[in-house]
Amino acid sequence: MRRLRRLRLALGLGLIESDALRRFVERGAARHDGGGGAAQLGFAADTGSLATARERCLAAITLAERHGWGMEPVIAPALIMLAGTLVWTGEFEAAERWLRRTRQALQTDTGPDITLLLHQTAGILHAGRGRHHEALEEFGAAEYLGSQLADSQALASRVTRWLLATQARLGMTGEARAFIAALDDERASSGEIGNARAVICLAEGNPAAALAAVADVLDGTAPVLGHVTVIEAHLLAGLAHRELGDQRAASQAAERALALAESDRLILPFAMTGSAGLLEALPRHQTAHAALLADILDVLHGSSPAAKEQSSSPPVEELSPGELRVLRYLPTNLSRPEIAGQLSVSPNTVSAHIRSIYAKLQVRDRSSAVQRARELRLLATGRAR
Repeated sequence: MRRLRRLRLALGLGLIESDALRRFVERGAARHDGGGGAAQLGFAADTGSLATARERCLAAITLAERHGWGMEPVIAPALIMLAGTLVWTGEFEAAERWLRRTRQALQTDTGPDITLLLHQTAGILHAGRGRHHEALEEFGAAEYLGSQLADSQALASRVTRWLLATQARLGMTGEARAFIAALDDERASSGEIGNARAVICLAEGNPAAALAAVADVLDGTAPVLGHVTVIEAHLLAGLAHRELGDQRAASQAAERALALAESDRLILPFAMTGSAGLLEALPRHQTAHAALLADILDVLHGSSPAAKEQSSSPPVEELSPGELRVLRYLPTNLSRPEIAGQLSVSPNTVSAHIRSIYAKLQVRDRSSAVQRARELRLLATGRAR
């Protein structure tokens, strides 16, 4: 009760300024009051991009630590969501550390909703690392919990498609098809299950059927839960085209997947679908996403983006807020005076910032600055509008 009073006191004093964080804490308080268990999953729905989600999770965790409840169950949604964002961007080792902390925070409170999310996140982490047997165990546990919760349909649909795909990759195509046959018509017609069918077809050596399975996702007629489903569909189509000997169509599918993944720098879909060969065959001079492509291949070959940055590049001096604002306009076609107009500063100020950016990033021109900034993920947390 003392912790609950502190949470509400923080709300009342305006210590929690973000609306999303306020809702997160309110839901956590409701949980401790005996409110709905699924409320802990609501924090994920309040965020937009992965970068925004990560920032809000870190802010919530910092706030929790400041008030002395950094290892309490109430902060578990932020802990596990932070782990999830790291999995999606291929930072698997960091994600595993946050998952361990989540488990520690949940030692005294393991409701089925947050446990479902824990199993799902552990499952995609294992799948991204190619540990399919471990992933299958986690997805199976999440699928069971999802079947017990009335308000977790969307989350359960995601788990189901990953469970089926993992079964197929382990050669359990008969079990996967039997599972699909038992689904109701609404779930069976979803884009997520269409993707799972494609994985099954590829595992059975039938790439033409795999293309047919993702056709409704790619033309927009199948209902999907989010753009990750579409990214996966393009990758599965690319794998199918490659098996059919159509490298041009395979490269086009890979490029479409990269374009959709660029804004959040998503890596996990490429890892889970086993797309290393597809990406390696993509001509470098034909892609508009060379930096992301390099990051993905590094992860698929066993090194994280963060490790690459630390090992292959000299330290970079931190950019100032003003320099960061200018930097985010450099990928555009705007001239320096036009950037100045957008930022309501003088062209001389923009030029001074650009010179400083070049010096700090250790580059000589605008295109090299953009490339280096993408490698360092300086462009991933915000974009010029």
